[in-house]
Amino acid sequence: MTSPRISLAFHGTAIHSSSVSSIEILENTLITVDQQGKITNCIRPISAHEVPSTLAHLDPSFPAPSVRYITFPSFLIPGFVDTHNHAPQYLQRGLGQGMHILDWLSAMTFPNEARFADPVYAQRLYARAVSAFLKQGITCASYYSSLHGPATRHLAEACLAQGQRALVGKCNMDRNSPPTYIEPSVEASLAETKACIEHIRHIDPIGSMVRPVLTPRFAISCTAPLLSGLGDLATSDPSLAIQTHFNEAQQEVDATLSLFPEFSTEAQLYEHFNLLGPRTILAHCTVMSPDDGTGEMATLKRLECGIAHCPIANTSVGGGFMAAPIRTFLDKGIKVGLGTDSGGGWSSSILDAIRMAIVVSNAREVQSGGVEKALSPDEVFYLATLGGARVVGLGDTVGKFEVGREFDALIVRPNEVLSKEGEVVSEANGVMTPVETDESWRSIWEKFLVSGDDRNIVEVFVKGRCVKAST
Repeated sequence: MTSPRISLAFHGTAIHSSSVSSIEILENTLITVDQQGKITNCIRPISAHEVPSTLAHLDPSFPAPSVRYITFPSFLIPGFVDTHNHAPQYLQRGLGQGMHILDWLSAMTFPNEARFADPVYAQRLYARAVSAFLKQGITCASYYSSLHGPATRHLAEACLAQGQRALVGKCNMDRNSPPTYIEPSVEASLAETKACIEHIRHIDPIGSMVRPVLTPRFAISCTAPLLSGLGDLATSDPSLAIQTHFNEAQQEVDATLSLFPEFSTEAQLYEHFNLLGPRTILAHCTVMSPDDGTGEMATLKRLECGIAHCPIANTSVGGGFMAAPIRTFLDKGIKVGLGTDSGGGWSSSILDAIRMAIVVSNAREVQSGGVEKALSPDEVFYLATLGGARVVGLGDTVGKFEVGREFDALIVRPNEVLSKEGEVVSEANGVMTPVETDESWRSIWEKFLVSGDDRNIVEVFVKGRCVKAST
């Protein structure tokens, strides 16, 4: 059997999650990637001077000078996965902070998203948004578009053209929205949804990069017939993912249950409409019913739903400091990933989401009287990479450096290195905490997580394709 041709080769240190609660540091590692973007070898330990002969054995046609030697203090990590992102809110980040969720939607978000009725405007803004998210190291995102079909198609096209993995969904909204931003009927909403699904599958027939996702915004903006129609689509097509907002804030929960008084929880509501299952991504989940073994957590576990944890949005928009019970979710084996929520917060950076996830978990530990322990750096890194991949249905495809997985990765480079005597060895633009020449890889990795930014992400690869390179 002929070995796959190598198109990329990296030698250096790679860091990924070995489990929910621990990282693995792969020093002196050779990673090779084939022409389809899959990892074909992950060899360690291997010294730099052994690399050329090893590659000559693996693939004699691969040119030795093409090896990328990633030297101290730079390292590789898996690409970040954003499990909840509102693409049309790219320009409204930072606005409306402190407002209650329904007031924020009415005053800020719906008027902004209504502008995407103009397909030319949508095409321009989505191209900018996707580029910006790639710059932040987000190699995969689960996107809510606006309710407009043409705009949604432009978003999918922008992701495919720029090389970002994505789930792309047209929002479904046929009630409780302003006249300028509402769908005319259940039939129109479902027809446009089907058209978007068909378009996405036309431009990426095997779904290798871009896939459709059913996107009822939330039950407040969807009538029962619309939710039923979307549930029928999900049931008839097992490959379709589903995303919605779930128990985001008490104001939202109360409004939802007042519209659907036959249900006592949102979990009952969405399960009734066949919208909960292994392909479902539930954003927020901050207000959960009591954990008595039969409540909402038990339902999410039983149905294998995934949770998009958006700690920045939960602490800045919604009405209060909403600390989701992430420790409990993880302890129960429920899938959890991180989301930026774009306009719902003030940052499109997964690094910022990582930091706020730690802060929120510290608060949750206090609120629970010490029962729910705070999250560690290892755990929030997992949420940002392999955990997020599991939530969006790519848990066996990306998220770590393993033969057979696809190469979605970031090259991280600290911007300032000091000698043991405190002298500057090298420096570049950035604010990440300086590293020292004798510092451990774990220490350097942790400094990046808590103090680095996009300037330290010097290259971004998706499926073996470089989609960002520093100038």
